Amino acid sequence: MVKPFDQWDGVEQVISGYTGGHVDNPTYEQVKTGETGHYEAVEITYDPSKITFKEILSLYWPQIDPTDPEGQFQDRGPQYRTAIFYHNENQRKEATASKQGLEESGKFKKNIATEILPASTFYPAEDYHQDFYKTNKKEYEEDRKNSGRDEFIETHWN
Repeated sequence: MVKPFDQWDGVEQVISGYTGGHVDNPTYEQVKTGETGHYEAVEITYDPSKITFKEILSLYWPQIDPTDPEGQFQDRGPQYRTAIFYHNENQRKEATASKQGLEESGKFKKNIATEILPASTFYPAEDYHQDFYKTNKKEYEEDRKNSGRDEFIETHWN
């Protein structure tokens, strides 16, 4: 989820990590078990004078299957569920309105499963997870190709 946001003017930093769980300073090995309560997530730092939260939401939705409550594509388990984490009431309202707009659009026959949750402590992932699409380009591209994500995006978002 780093690459879709990394390229936009106003996005200052995208960090891979974990949030929402009950384990302090979790490792990838712990999170991937699905037993920490954490989501694999990205933390996006942005300049609101160049890109708005609403625009970030509009970039987010087409990267996921918002109807899948069990994970994303080949990644299964609670750690791979989708969520939007908000930091203030305005972000909560915008995220909720964005989700409602998607629900009412009729784009999907299933319910939108993506949760809107208050942000909690974010733990950056290990260094080898940061900018993975750049540092492990071949592995990233192969995994993406095999995931079914691109076909889903093409079918449902384009």
